[in-house]
Parts: sequence; C-alpha cells; structure tokens
Amino acid sequence: MLSEADVTGLLDADELLPALADAFRALSAGQASVPPRVAARNQAGLLGAMPVHLPGVALGAKLVAVFPGNHGRGVPSHQALIALFDEADGTPLAVMDGTRVTALRTGASAAVAAGVLARPDAAVLAILGAGVQGHSHLETFGKVRDFAEIRVASRTPAHAAVLAARHPAARPVASFEEAVAGADVVACCTDAREPVLRAAWLAPGVHVSSVGGTFGPELDAGTMRAGRVFVEWRGAATNAPPAGAHELQGLDPDGITEIGEVLNGTRPGRSAADEVTVYKSTGHAVEDAAAARLVYQRARREGAGVTVAM
Repeated sequence: MLSEADVTGLLDADELLPALADAFRALSAGQASVPPRVAARNQAGLLGAMPVHLPGVALGAKLVAVFPGNHGRGVPSHQALIALFDEADGTPLAVMDGTRVTALRTGASAAVAAGVLARPDAAVLAILGAGVQGHSHLETFGKVRDFAEIRVASRTPAHAAVLAARHPAARPVASFEEAVAGADVVACCTDAREPVLRAAWLAPGVHVSSVGGTFGPELDAGTMRAGRVFVEWRGAATNAPPAGAHELQGLDPDGITEIGEVLNGTRPGRSAADEVTVYKSTGHAVEDAAAARLVYQRARREGAGVTVAM
C-alpha cells in the first residue's frame, strides 16, 4: 500500500518522460490492451474506471473521481487509486494513491507531445490555468524546451501569481489572451466547460496543448481547424466523452495522428515552422501503467509503503 506521500517521493519526472514515450510507442504499435474508459456519474462529478495491460510494464486499473466543485472545499478535483496485478497469474501486487500519478503523468505526457511537436526554437510558453495541472506543466515542460519566458494566466489571478513564483522565468499575466499572444507553446490546463482559447489569438507555428475539458470543450472549433491534430489514441475521436474528447467529436479519425505514431516514425509530426500543431489529451491508461510501474519498482527497491495481507 502506497500513500500519496509515498508516491510523491517515489515518482521522478525525469524517469517518467521516457517511460511515457515508450508507452505511447507500444500503444500505437498495437501492443497494449486498453478498453475505453467508462464512468458512473452523479450531479457533482463522475467516477471513471481505466483498466490496462501494457506487456512487460503493468497489468492494472485506475479508479478516478472527478469532482470540479472540490476546488471550493480545498479538496483535489481529481482523486484516484491505482491497483497493480501480476501479469502472469493476476495476483494483486499493490494499491497506490493515483492522485499524484494522475497529476504528474498528465503534464508529463503533454510535455512528451510538446517535445516532438513544438518548434525546436520555441522560447515562450503560456500556461492557462494555475491549478494542479498548471503546476504539473510548469514542472515538466521545461524538460523538453528551454523557455526564456513563461506566462501564467488564471481565472483567479492570485493563483497565477503563486504558480509563477515557482519558476524564475515565469510571470503572471492578466488574461488568457495576453498570455497566448505571440507564444510559441500554449498549454491549456483548466477545468472549463467551454473554450478558454480562441484561434484568433494564436501565432503562426504555435504548438497548442490541451489536457482539460472533462465536462466540455477547452479549445474552440477554430483552433481545432487551424492546425494538425495529435492525440494519445485515435479512439478519442470515435468514442463519446469521457472516453473521448469533446473537441474531437465529428472529426475524421484518419486525419488525426497519434503521438506514438510520430515517435515510431510511422506518421509525420510537425511539417513546417509556421504550422500550428494541436495536442488534445483525454488521459490514457498506458500513462498510468508507465507511472505506476516506476513507483512500484522503486518502492520495492527502497522498502517504501506498507505491506498488508489480503
């Protein structure tokens, strides 16, 4: 049994990024067994179930509760548990907190995508949203590009100031539009139910990343039309939310590229310096598998957590 404090101490972002890239490669190569996410809903939120088998990495499942109203109570909007099982005989191996895993793997997965899609000379990052994912993106995006300027905007300005204070290159700005103007990479990480980004704000050659939008579109339709679209899995366009993404509904899945395909070299990524690229994330169980495997292996090496008899 591994607590949130255990997981926080065991999960290293520098190890996580290459593990996520390998997971995306395996997913796009057809090596993972991952049924679409399902969810039970009530008026306040939802409980999602995400089982996965990533051979040689993990057999497991995540249960994740998403309750946006928790922000006003000082409780995380996303809370989760991850269970791991032995690949050979199904014996339960571990139950760990999934809240930290979800937070870090989401930002790190978006960073992997930015690493292969953003222009090599990208120097200005805009982060829209200063909650858990704003923090995760600030922690991970600097590992794939050396940003000289990071602009942070939030619907709660005080939150933007707190997040910006965590990085010497970061500064808070007054609005989403101000943050986006002229930025090379735009990272949307809000819990918005309607678009927070407008295509008219985007500079040529920008890379747009969106990890929010559980309950509605985070990106406007113009942004989705403005650039080439990249995803974790093509099923995000053919499955309704919460398995799929609001912004991808109705799009031709053949026109969408998986990040794993770019990493595998089977489909192209960015094709020109002025091309707009859009990464739309729904979160995928192979990301949890990759992160949970790292946590479990290090916990075994270090003797972390509490061992219980089932």
